[in-house]
Amino acid sequence: MRRVSAMLLLALAVSGPVQAADALGEARRLYNLGHYEAAERAARDASLTPATADSAHIVLGRIRLERFRQSASPTDLMAARESLRDVDPRQLDGRERVELTIGFAEALYLEDRFAAAAEQFEAVIERSIVLGATAHERVLDWWATSLDRQAQSRPPDQRAEIYERILTQMATEAAQDPGSTAAGYWIAAAKRGLGDVEGAWGAAMAAWVRASLAPDLGAALRADLDRLVAQGIIPDRAAKLRPPDPEQAEAGMRSEWDAFKHAWTR
Repeated sequence: MRRVSAMLLLALAVSGPVQAADALGEARRLYNLGHYEAAERAARDASLTPATADSAHIVLGRIRLERFRQSASPTDLMAARESLRDVDPRQLDGRERVELTIGFAEALYLEDRFAAAAEQFEAVIERSIVLGATAHERVLDWWATSLDRQAQSRPPDQRAEIYERILTQMATEAAQDPGSTAAGYWIAAAKRGLGDVEGAWGAAMAAWVRASLAPDLGAALRADLDRLVAQGIIPDRAAKLRPPDPEQAEAGMRSEWDAFKHAWTR
């Protein structure tokens, strides 16, 4: 479904204004800006001070995970894993414990251990809100993507339970926040995964309309929905209807989808 390479890694929490002399705060700030080499230098400096060493290793681990996403080098993944393993969780506050768990989950995902990654992400879905709404959305997205990858590795008749988990969680999220980008996408995607193509079609339309409630006014969600509908839901829907001319049926559905988008896009 969605490619995880298009997803951003979660931002690290920065509490209060960052001072130039605060190596840990500077490392977090630079990480969030995507300046990973400079962030690593600052995190290394912070790791030399016992009071900030464990927090710094979380930052180092997250930097090295991002480097692995870019390089695909096993050395970078090993270094990330070692940095996260070196953290003593007894020295962390509540926010940092959530960040460490997310780091573990990302590492497991990048090792292709999707079931384990999903369990780790699920453990912090609720608590991730302490990192902010954006971080919570991304944890939801990583969790659902991990489950989706797990489902794709199983025979079709063993996937329903996994997509039911996604659908149940995302329905709850949508009820709490109708503008949730993760929920908007994954409700439609999970229904498709369950074989409910008509439900997926309707859910995609509903999510398209609700997308304007998202902080970015729906730009990211609508791009993802458009791909899901064009590449997945429409072909599945046409195949299930078994029309005499499948290509003509798909063309008609694409025209209907395009007209719907036009009617509901500013």
